[in-house]
Amino acid sequence: MFDWSLYLSTLSSMAAFAAAGWLYSVVRRNVTIVDSMWSLFFFIGIISINQSFGGNLSERGTIIFLLVTLWSFRLAGYLTWRNWGPHEDRRYQAIRKNNEPHFWLKSIYIVFGLQAVLAWIISLPLFGASLSWTPLGPLDFIGITIWIFGFLWESIGDLQLARFKSDPQNGGKVMDRGLWRYSRHPNYFGECVLWWGYYLIACSGGAWWSLPAPLLMTFLLLKVSGVSLLEKDISERRPEYQDYIQRTNAFVPGRRRA
Repeated sequence: MFDWSLYLSTLSSMAAFAAAGWLYSVVRRNVTIVDSMWSLFFFIGIISINQSFGGNLSERGTIIFLLVTLWSFRLAGYLTWRNWGPHEDRRYQAIRKNNEPHFWLKSIYIVFGLQAVLAWIISLPLFGASLSWTPLGPLDFIGITIWIFGFLWESIGDLQLARFKSDPQNGGKVMDRGLWRYSRHPNYFGECVLWWGYYLIACSGGAWWSLPAPLLMTFLLLKVSGVSLLEKDISERRPEYQDYIQRTNAFVPGRRRA
């Protein structure tokens, strides 16, 4: 049976975390911190579930806890390093400009509240898997394998891009090497695969009903905050990117076109 009280308690924990991040952003006049918070919302949710069981998780729950912890801190650490500095990300500068006056107040729901609610919905597979006490089965190990592939693909993509950007000679150039040779957004592809891995683990525990979560994540990565948003005006800033689009798949890796 779905435990609504426990599920709502995870929302409360995420909302409190969002409020803390909002207060920090008001002081700094910079909401970019929410990027670093994104994956940590899920860690907060898992901690909330863990506490409700007094740390006595099932085998599947323990696996989910370990996977979420590894993924969330890796991603939060990378985004914190990438965004480090006093300047607000241009995406949030545009949102701020479109929501003045009093963006500082509106951002509590436009930015931080929205992220908390989305994370809460997308955490359904983590919630369902953590509450399952059925024995581990083949689908769990398939899900774990898929998760590992997605995690490595995303992590390697991020590392390759970071190294590319660290070289001053690459300023203004388009990254089309390594995994970026096979798709324009290997980090988003890896993230998507990783979440379908979570879902398969949840399915093995009987939480098939959490399907809306990976579907929503896939939609966000493709049509909202991922590929579409990043490529909205990138060709204007980097003319070479148009050629990159013609030669390289957007999301799913594939052979480079001549």
